[in-house]
Amino acid sequence: MDRHALHQPSSSSSSIPATANTVWTDASPLLEVACKDLRDGELIHVDNFNLYAAMSALEIMDPKMDSGIVNRYCSVDEAIEDGVAPVPISTDKTTDVQCMIDIMDHLLTCEATWHKGHSLAQTVFSCAYLLRPERTSSHALLHSYCKVIRATCKAVITVVSDARTHEEEDLFTMAYGLPLSGDGDEKCLSLLNAVEENISRQLRACKAPSSKRKPLEDIEPLQTNFDLEEGYCKALLCRLRFRKHFFHVLTCMRRPQGRGLELARKHIASCISELGVILKSAEFLMSNAHGTCEDATEDRTTASGHQAIGFDASLNSRISAPTPPRSIKILSWKKAIEYFEKLLHDLDIICSYPLDPSLEVLLRFVAQFQKAQPDLVARAHLQLLLVQDGKLYGKCPMFSLIIRAARLPEVFLHHDIQKNEYVVQLGQLVINMLKILCTNAAWQRRKLGKILQDWRVIYVQIELAFRKDFGEGSSISNGDNASARILKHILIWVDEQTYWISHRFLILGFELELYSPSEYCMVYWYLYVVLIRLAEKTHLKMTVSDGSAKQKGKKRKDSPKELARDAKIPPAISFLQCQICLAEGLTVLLAALRNELMVLQSPSPFNSEHERFIQHFELLQKACIPDNISYPSFKESTSYARFSTLAMYNYFKDAQKIAKEARSGFSNDPDRLAELRVLEQVAEHNSIALNVICGVGALDPSLKVSFEFIHHPCFATVVVKRS
Repeated sequence: MDRHALHQPSSSSSSIPATANTVWTDASPLLEVACKDLRDGELIHVDNFNLYAAMSALEIMDPKMDSGIVNRYCSVDEAIEDGVAPVPISTDKTTDVQCMIDIMDHLLTCEATWHKGHSLAQTVFSCAYLLRPERTSSHALLHSYCKVIRATCKAVITVVSDARTHEEEDLFTMAYGLPLSGDGDEKCLSLLNAVEENISRQLRACKAPSSKRKPLEDIEPLQTNFDLEEGYCKALLCRLRFRKHFFHVLTCMRRPQGRGLELARKHIASCISELGVILKSAEFLMSNAHGTCEDATEDRTTASGHQAIGFDASLNSRISAPTPPRSIKILSWKKAIEYFEKLLHDLDIICSYPLDPSLEVLLRFVAQFQKAQPDLVARAHLQLLLVQDGKLYGKCPMFSLIIRAARLPEVFLHHDIQKNEYVVQLGQLVINMLKILCTNAAWQRRKLGKILQDWRVIYVQIELAFRKDFGEGSSISNGDNASARILKHILIWVDEQTYWISHRFLILGFELELYSPSEYCMVYWYLYVVLIRLAEKTHLKMTVSDGSAKQKGKKRKDSPKELARDAKIPPAISFLQCQICLAEGLTVLLAALRNELMVLQSPSPFNSEHERFIQHFELLQKACIPDNISYPSFKESTSYARFSTLAMYNYFKDAQKIAKEARSGFSNDPDRLAELRVLEQVAEHNSIALNVICGVGALDPSLKVSFEFIHHPCFATVVVKRS
């Protein structure tokens, strides 16, 4: 390398003014010479440069690292002076309207991109019109639209911040001093309504028959081309109405105690309807697009395909974060429409929930809602609906929720034991659990694993308090001591709820694809053990509750019909039994494949099977869930599994039989009935696969067995093929 070239001063002047202490020199020639001589992986550095320094170094000319490389302007004012965001947009009225629609569409795509976790500064506020609100006052349409955009962003940030779900994506709520609140933004809807009414009059005027058009001549048309007037009026109106209804959705859903949910649903329906009209407007806008369109039709960020005026992603790059800005790809216009359609659908599901005071019903609803993988904004709204002022829906105290969950009579709802220190702590644990269940799957699993120990500790504390106050052998059969009865029921429920959380923790591992096929055996074995305990605890809770009710009624049931009714297994237990049989069947099948065929054994050079067992179940083990369960017990349980045993006792047939019998118990629960049918389908397929394996011969080398999640996200379907 020519070393003299590295020290040659730049002849070109710097765009950044020098000061008394600094002199700026263009480093481009130096970098060009260095690049020619360096090979891939080589680095220019001083003698004291080390690996630690490399981790915090900035890579010059990399858009992800170098915040200055893609900057066209040093400030917003410089960009405005250069004509980036003209007001009016164009002196030609038709072009002005076309550009305005492009701005609306691009803002929609930026907003969807922001919702997906990118920086507000680099998405929505890459629009120069939003950064200088005072400049748009002379343009009523642009001014009102920018106001409602700012108000919407502020409302969304408030929701996510209040729900504290922004921990998943720290950049979401960072405003970086951006002008989220402009003068008069609180009146954004009145301004928008005025503009909407004006355009509606213009639409009526252009649609009126020629005989009635004279009285309407005083209404100034939207633009100069009469043939295009109706199309542009409709395109603007659907976009303005979507904005108006979407802002109403956000405000209605924030009303306390769910009072605005019914009205929010009406606005959601209007939003979805307007999105349909927006999509239909694309054909008209593309056929009348001004100027040149974007190259990639699928990636276009406007309906017309034309690039929107007034945007520069680098405008806020210097203030966007304490770290280098991310390289952001704005969603396409169609993808943005799809995002908002799904968001509105998710919000509609939340609004349609009947605010049931039963914790069991609520937990099933949240689990079912999470299956659709709702985004951050929808989950934040759900959490704020569930927990308000430390109460369920803002009106149901946590103690009353616990009383109902523990299947105690409502006469105990106002018992003084709710002031007990440990009962208060338990209420806080329930609040934390509900909040955690509204986070994304990864955060949810991590946090559920961590709170397991808290639930275990509170169980021990309540149990010790119970023994201290009422003795070891306290009998609550006669119901003489209300406090003892309440604590006993709460203890049983806490134990059951702890296993419900453990079950959820294991199931989420499948949804997040954390388990490899070689680990399925240990996972299904652990799931089997947890399901058995969960079924035991649930059955105990029902038995104790039913026993208390019978004693209170003091009614003898000696007839065979009544005795048979008592002996009938509750639907909730049958549902768990079906899963237990599936988990046990898969465990034994996987163990037999390992023991006889030596398949699904993937020894890792990094860790042993024992270490992987600890990695997956460490949080459960720390909470002693279940007791006396360890890796040696797993090995002991599965080491003798053989296909001959499976042939004699087909667990999948049992699961299939239980699923069929349990259907009648869920006739009023379509979600649970649908899942039961899926479990039955998995059991049927796996039973057939097992018969094929046993019939052909497990040791047949041409037989290939794999496990795929075709029907159920957690219980695998066994697929048997010949190679």
